[in-house]
Amino acid sequence: MRDDETVGQLLREARVASGLSREGLAHELKLPMRCIEAIETDDWESLPPGRARPLARQIADRLQVDLDLHTGAFQVVPGSIELSPPDPRQERLERIVMAGLTLASLAILAWLVVPGPSLGRKPAPAYLTGFSRAPLPPPPPPAPGPYPVLGELLPEAPIDEHGILVSLRAMDTCEARIQGEDGTVLLHTLRVSEPWRLRVKGPFLLMLDNAGVVGVEVAGIRIQHGQSVGAAWTGHFDAEGHWLKPAPASLPNAPIPPSGAESEPE
Repeated sequence: MRDDETVGQLLREARVASGLSREGLAHELKLPMRCIEAIETDDWESLPPGRARPLARQIADRLQVDLDLHTGAFQVVPGSIELSPPDPRQERLERIVMAGLTLASLAILAWLVVPGPSLGRKPAPAYLTGFSRAPLPPPPPPAPGPYPVLGELLPEAPIDEHGILVSLRAMDTCEARIQGEDGTVLLHTLRVSEPWRLRVKGPFLLMLDNAGVVGVEVAGIRIQHGQSVGAAWTGHFDAEGHWLKPAPASLPNAPIPPSGAESEPE
């Protein structure tokens, strides 16, 4: 081969050497005659775009011409650079590596999901293991402390040595005033869902400026004061927390029928 020899010249010389005509080669490869003529004359622009290299390869394989030995001439043929055929051994090695990675991933997933013994694992609850656990000791009682006479929040007995338990719960804003026997006065603004609980030494007065929205409980007894929203109310309570209700107004006397009078049937 000469250095200036082209692919078309190589294929034409190989065809002539094998005793084939253009018509016979075109009939055997089922190619149009114009394609054979364009390739042998290196008229690559006459071929369909992207078909120059594949057609040259097809004719070279039939004529047993190794174009890889003529890389300089083949580079002139227009078209993208062809990739080398895949190596079967490389493909087999890649499949083996991928299978190994898949098995390793499945093993790690199974180790994470399936429960097993672990030094850092917490003991299972008693309802899972079937063994009862010792009950926890009760919390220690709160340390006793001094209680003020007025204003301490203590959920204890209704009446004890510290006074009477008073509980107020409002559904709206209300001003509350508690006045003790010794003249001590405590003011507090009741708000929605904010209970006010305290101990008061009786007897005492409880005053509300919006009694209809306040629930009152004194010494564990609910006080039904019967006031409406916006109405003021004052309650008097004795030393035992009993509500000293005001005496009801006397009703006018009903007329007394004359003695000896009998009702006549209608």
